[in-house]
Amino acid sequence: MQDLNAPGLRDRAVRAARGQERFETLITGGTLVDVATGELRAADIGLVGPLIASVHPPGSRRDAATMLDVTGRFVAPGLIDSHLHVESSMVTPRRYAETVVPQGTTTICWDPHEVGNVLGLEGVRWAIDTARDLPLRILVLAPSCVPSAPGLELAGAAFEGREMQEMLRWPEIAGVAEVMDMRGVLERSLHMRDIVGEGLASGKLVCGHARGLAGADLQGFVAAGIQSDHEITSGEDLLAKLRAGLTVELRGSHDYVLPGAVEALKTLKQFPQTLTICTDDVFPDDLVTAGGMIDVLRRLVRYGMAPVDAIRAATLNAAMRLGRHDLGLVAPGRRGDLVVLTDLAGMAVERVFASGREVAARGTLSVAIRPDPVALPRGTMQLGRTAPEDFQLRAPNDHDGSVRLRTVMNPRFTQWNEAAATVQDGIVALPDGAIFMAVVHRHGRAPATPRLGVLEGWSTWRGAFATTVAHDSHNLVVFGRDPVDMAVAANAVIEADGGMAVAGGGAVQALLPLPVCGLLSDAPTVEVAAAFRALKQAAEPIADWKPPYLVFKAVVGASLACNPGPHVTDLGITDGTTGEVFPSALIAAE
Repeated sequence: MQDLNAPGLRDRAVRAARGQERFETLITGGTLVDVATGELRAADIGLVGPLIASVHPPGSRRDAATMLDVTGRFVAPGLIDSHLHVESSMVTPRRYAETVVPQGTTTICWDPHEVGNVLGLEGVRWAIDTARDLPLRILVLAPSCVPSAPGLELAGAAFEGREMQEMLRWPEIAGVAEVMDMRGVLERSLHMRDIVGEGLASGKLVCGHARGLAGADLQGFVAAGIQSDHEITSGEDLLAKLRAGLTVELRGSHDYVLPGAVEALKTLKQFPQTLTICTDDVFPDDLVTAGGMIDVLRRLVRYGMAPVDAIRAATLNAAMRLGRHDLGLVAPGRRGDLVVLTDLAGMAVERVFASGREVAARGTLSVAIRPDPVALPRGTMQLGRTAPEDFQLRAPNDHDGSVRLRTVMNPRFTQWNEAAATVQDGIVALPDGAIFMAVVHRHGRAPATPRLGVLEGWSTWRGAFATTVAHDSHNLVVFGRDPVDMAVAANAVIEADGGMAVAGGGAVQALLPLPVCGLLSDAPTVEVAAAFRALKQAAEPIADWKPPYLVFKAVVGASLACNPGPHVTDLGITDGTTGEVFPSALIAAE
């Protein structure tokens, strides 16, 4: 923020506001979206450098180096994405900026949790360095849960209180990223007490992840010092989180929640100032075709939220939450982050300004993006090739007959179950309707021995899928029934230095290489989106997908061990509620 206080800048802005000096840019004829008052009012806007110097009656000033007539348009603050993982879009930050700035997003709050889980402090430092000097303002948070569930999974690093303290000393770090280890917070583990305590002591943000918490557990989680949550599951959950004093980052990645959330907000007498908007996770094809923040706002308006309220949540409310008094409002003394809209209800973006400079027009960047200032981290696949035998579950002592299996039911809101299976030549035959989920440690901190779990409720599979985008430790995860297809998919990803692959009939059907941390590509977003779209098309016939839960996105979240219930990780079949770890899906031979 200190650039706004550069010697002479404020002096120039004051003189321009008083008519003693001309504006550098004067935007005339537009309707101001005033998110402070809720008004839509005619106003002209004068800019000096990165500052808004004046918001004044239309036609009252004509003195400017550059004039821009936006008659018939609406002028709103630049959009602020209050919580996201750039890695979910599978592109580097500069490619992400190229894509979302023309859509009206000028600030994002990035939790580089994924690169942190792969590379530790080195990954977070890379995130900071690669986020510099872009037309998109990137506020970087310190990942709090590396891994997300200690003792239940093994990531590429492990952060304790001392690592959090070090990151919070870095001036670029805006606070503690989403605290996902809910059990550790509530049970007052020393590990989580240290991490949250360092955040509170720093005076910076302490962000949360309160999925499924209600009643006394929700109250305890907030009492621990957690300030926000984006894991909203329903309208009732949204209201409970707001009433608990949390800032809610209402996310667009779970569209089925949004209609109920909008209806719940209508029951309140006033729109909450502690409601912000975020994307959280957006796949590259959706980012290109539908958009990021702008798409979330469009959907909220379609579901009945007033456009000014939606913009307020995505601007002023977010700026207040982030402690950024220079952002979120079109007013004198604020930063010149502006979005010119041709249609308010449809949120049609025509122009975008960042720090007083036009950076995009009609869907295209109007400024050059600099090359990455630091080397891209590659070579993170620390494991050898796999064989079909790695994806076979063997009974103890090559026992033939039958066995009992512990299984994981459902793609979301997982539950424990048991199933009977036959054994022939010492190899367990999967029950009908079940599939294997194998997780292989890839970070070089433990043997790369596949752990096999058995999933039910995932339909009947006719091929295999492998990915290193696997929340949150991002080990190699492989789904399927046929060991040959599973090995083919796994080896394709290993040889690509990370990414995603679909296999069927013993051959690779589609491959998306993601060689940066095994998570990202530096290709243009449109190219990554096209490759990802082709991969999803190849995956269509291998399973019977059933929205909203059995969808493609479920495969990248299936190993999220911090969430309640059972999940398969590189340590075995784990329980995020009890902390139990079972090294094998086998219960007993019969």
